[in-house]
Amino acid sequence: MSDWKKICALTDIPQLGSRVVKTAKHGDIAIFRTSEDEVFAVHDKCPHKQGPLSQGIVHGKQVTCPLHSWKINLDSGEAQAPDVGCTKSFAAKLENGEVWLSV
Repeated sequence: MSDWKKICALTDIPQLGSRVVKTAKHGDIAIFRTSEDEVFAVHDKCPHKQGPLSQGIVHGKQVTCPLHSWKINLDSGEAQAPDVGCTKSFAAKLENGEVWLSV
């Protein structure tokens, strides 16, 4: 069963930016906003060397890790080929201008 938590207003996250939510159970979760105002949430650690994905560059539905340029799909947490690996993704949604996260 999911437990939805209201995080912030969409406008609190810059387009092509992120916001980090600290959780006791899952650690840091990065919530991303795309140029199309879609929201995605993944564990804030790249599967390669644990780089902070929240500090990466958002493009389309991907983020590029700031450490070694791995591209991570925001909807699944999967690294884009030729890289292999995955970071945990979390359900996120936008309702009435508010960002919600399921943990």
